[in-house]
Amino acid sequence: MKTRLLIAVPALLAVVALAGAFGPGPKPAAAQDPSTSDADTVTVTGVGSLESTPDNANFSFGVESRGRTAQAAIAANGTAMDKVIAALREAGAREIATQWVSVYTVTDENGAVTGYSASNSVSASIGVGRAGALIDAAAEAGANQITGPGMSSSDADRLYREALADAVADARQRAEVLARAAGRSLGEITSLSEVGSQAIPYALEAKDAAAASTPVVPGRQETSASVSVTFSLR
Repeated sequence: MKTRLLIAVPALLAVVALAGAFGPGPKPAAAQDPSTSDADTVTVTGVGSLESTPDNANFSFGVESRGRTAQAAIAANGTAMDKVIAALREAGAREIATQWVSVYTVTDENGAVTGYSASNSVSASIGVGRAGALIDAAAEAGANQITGPGMSSSDADRLYREALADAVADARQRAEVLARAAGRSLGEITSLSEVGSQAIPYALEAKDAAAASTPVVPGRQETSASVSVTFSLR
């Protein structure tokens, strides 16, 4: 019994070894689909733009007042600013909002404090056609710090969306040129992203000047948009 057992075990090991030697090997790696390769796509940047005439003017109106004490300067400034704000409202200004209030010391050439200065500034918007009259009204009411105008369009969102659509169309045209040059044809869009936008003012046009004593002309603006688009190639 002992002799047969010692012979049977090596035989069993030999069978297992042979099974491993002649068994199926590892599966081959799956072949890469060439349609997913980077070489089968093209990425381009498209640009779209629209011209328009801004219809909104945005300003900053402020008053600086002096006083021997900080309280005196602030009080005088508050009274003066109330007049300016009332004049802005009467002139039809929209979205009037305080921008800042400040108080600081006034010194002479030797550094000695001689008094205090208080400032208050508000932002306001109005249609371009009435911008000159708004400036005149604010100045007459006592505004001695006036900044602007910043021009904008009330339909800026619509203009930008149209520029985006033009940018995608421009990207497709560019990609088609590249595809033809490579002897390929354009496929579907595989990736699309917005790059950026800006409104660029053109030179002002004198014929658009308002009739107020302070002329304000809107000129022209270009609203632009850029996109990055990746197309598949066939």
